[in-house]
Amino acid sequence: MMKIMDERYFVHIFTPTNNVSPFDVNMAHSAQIEGVIPYTEVGLDDIHYLTQDLIYSQGSQRTGIFIGGRDYGLAIDMFYRAKAAMFSPFEVSIFADPSGAITTAAAMVACVEVWVKNITGESLEGKSIHILGGTGPVGVCSGILASKCGAEVFLGSTRGKKVGQSIADEYNSRFDVNMQGENIGSDKAIENLLQTSDIIINAAKAGLQVISRSQLEQAPELIVATDANAVPPAGIEGVDINDMGKELDFTPKKAVGIGALKIGHIKNKVHHRLFEIMRETDKPLYIDHEKAFEVARVFAAK
Repeated sequence: MMKIMDERYFVHIFTPTNNVSPFDVNMAHSAQIEGVIPYTEVGLDDIHYLTQDLIYSQGSQRTGIFIGGRDYGLAIDMFYRAKAAMFSPFEVSIFADPSGAITTAAAMVACVEVWVKNITGESLEGKSIHILGGTGPVGVCSGILASKCGAEVFLGSTRGKKVGQSIADEYNSRFDVNMQGENIGSDKAIENLLQTSDIIINAAKAGLQVISRSQLEQAPELIVATDANAVPPAGIEGVDINDMGKELDFTPKKAVGIGALKIGHIKNKVHHRLFEIMRETDKPLYIDHEKAFEVARVFAAK
């Protein structure tokens, strides 16, 4: 390999959307990455050629790839397509995090894991987790991580159980997990699932109340309620955006709430740290949901 002539670190951001996320650009610069180069409207078929154009210069400068966008499945496809386009010694690090979904999900599940342990002394193994908005990118990624921890995961969809199951089947096959679809299209459907839920994760559209306090009062098994929605009203009534393990004393088992800003605080630390890891490493790293969860567990435990 040729001698590195430029010690600065460059991240090339590939996104299928019209614009690169300003959040991702800011996070990269906060991790002291000197060059952030955007590529917009990138299709899956473009990834191979862009990656190969990039890797042949990696001997003369320190370089990585960040994959953004808004579609979790497409971002993962791009991640593996870029990885497949490389070969030794022409390899660079890749970090996928479409719309921050991976780092958000990692932070959320890591926090849930900590508080389940605090309350019960147990892991997520065998716990019943219902994810509201479970078919979106944060919901799907949260479900994959929780399922890998041994939880019984349900991806809730307002479009019905059939839609939820279709998404679950797709990702079960891809990631060797066992998630199920669930209907959350009515108050009655939510009240039914709350009868068996140990953990509720709200990853539904921001600005909508999905679960009311009166419904939580009738949740006999609930241990943790987590709300990723920072836009009023709260997605889960009674869970404040600044809560981190605050007791919901109106619930039967005195469940605890985890709020959006506390999740976001850890998510930002994870995002920042993963960019730092890219910049610091001498070997190519492939940073997906599993690596994000590994880092999130460290921050959540502090």
